[in-house]
Amino acid sequence: MSTRTLIRGGLVITAADEIHADVLIEDGRVAALAAHGSSAAQSWSAERTIDATDRYVIPGGVDAHTHMELPFGGTFASDTFETGTRAAAWGGTTTIVDFAVQSPGHALREGLDAWYAKADGQCAIDYAFHMILSDVNEHSLKEMDLLVEEGITSFKLFMAYPGVFYSDDGQILRAMQRSASNGGLIMMHAENGIAIDVLVEQALAAGRTDPRYHGEVRRALLEAEATHRAIQLARVAGAPLYVVHVSAEEAVAELAAARDKGLPVFGETCPQYLFLSTDNLAEPGFEGAKYVCSTPLRPREHQAALWRGLRTNDLQVVSTDHCPFCFVGQKELGRGDFSKIPNGLPGVENRMDLLHQAVLDGHLSRRRWIEIACASPARMFGLYPKKGTIAPGADADVVIYDPHAEQTLSAETHHMNVDYSAYEGRRITGRVETVLSRGELVLHERRFTGRAGHGVYTPRATTQYLG
Repeated sequence: MSTRTLIRGGLVITAADEIHADVLIEDGRVAALAAHGSSAAQSWSAERTIDATDRYVIPGGVDAHTHMELPFGGTFASDTFETGTRAAAWGGTTTIVDFAVQSPGHALREGLDAWYAKADGQCAIDYAFHMILSDVNEHSLKEMDLLVEEGITSFKLFMAYPGVFYSDDGQILRAMQRSASNGGLIMMHAENGIAIDVLVEQALAAGRTDPRYHGEVRRALLEAEATHRAIQLARVAGAPLYVVHVSAEEAVAELAAARDKGLPVFGETCPQYLFLSTDNLAEPGFEGAKYVCSTPLRPREHQAALWRGLRTNDLQVVSTDHCPFCFVGQKELGRGDFSKIPNGLPGVENRMDLLHQAVLDGHLSRRRWIEIACASPARMFGLYPKKGTIAPGADADVVIYDPHAEQTLSAETHHMNVDYSAYEGRRITGRVETVLSRGELVLHERRFTGRAGHGVYTPRATTQYLG
């Protein structure tokens, strides 16, 4: 049976346009847009009408970097696919791309099947997967081709974490060569993990064990060096490259230099690098452990370069790298040894709101907000125009956003399954009011109406290169 929803009276904002328009949704897709008050819009009727007067009507967010239930450091990320996708919906995100993990010595298929099983029937919103390559060999290289055909079109490699996820330059080059031929996109965690391990060992031997030393040993120069090396390896392989969670001014400079040469090199940053800093890592007691993630938070002066990179399109995407660990019982594993603190922050619920605050603070335009949070991640990872925009034929993933509502971010009110907020007490303006996922109400006037299992697995095309 056909179901129609009409969203009336809002300001529709996409990466390309801002128009006062009514939006007609039919059978889970956007059917039409028409200027508010026009004869076309007035002729429409629907079973459900949503009044969006004085509100923004924006595409659902696409968070292209999450880690639900990730095993790390002897524990697991505290959000399941059920709790994590529900929290994402509360924050106006309607699609996540999570990372399936290959265990060393095992096939890619084994890791992927494990992630399919974790997510199946659990998600409140749509989801897709990237694949983490932990073991580059002839078998896994062949499997990459099969995964691309299946809609897993991006592969993450690590220059960090020796003994866990680390790949050496030869393995990275082989994977890049394979992606050059099969159309996959290599995503790189760019930090010189071999050098960092030396600095970690030296810091601990000298009694420097507090969380703030996590930031000091993971030097910005070692992020920049690895970024430079990844770019050169990609050039040798003739492959595109996407560098994840860029945090340092020097790393942005490496990406900008490569892009100035016309190379297909892309970068993502995350809200924590835009809004938090080493000041948080240095909070007294063991509080700094809440802010341990990799790449680490940087001194505040790096933020200007990240905002500039987002404005100049040297950075194209803001994702969360959502990987939450509770302070009690998980972050505490690293008391007396910062290297044992599980790396990761909660943030899937906060991204859209923090970036709206950035619009108000003058860092971004409204359309650029939608571009870096919705359209660019959808294009980058082969989901556009099904996701990331409001246009006829697109999935009806639509958010009614109140740009005037004020809120205070807090663990007491968030919906992520973690016992602290990285943004505790921060006052911001703008809040998600209503969320539709494929035309179905998931959040209605700040009341959760979704369900586990509504979200479906979404295979992806290969990257739709951005200029």
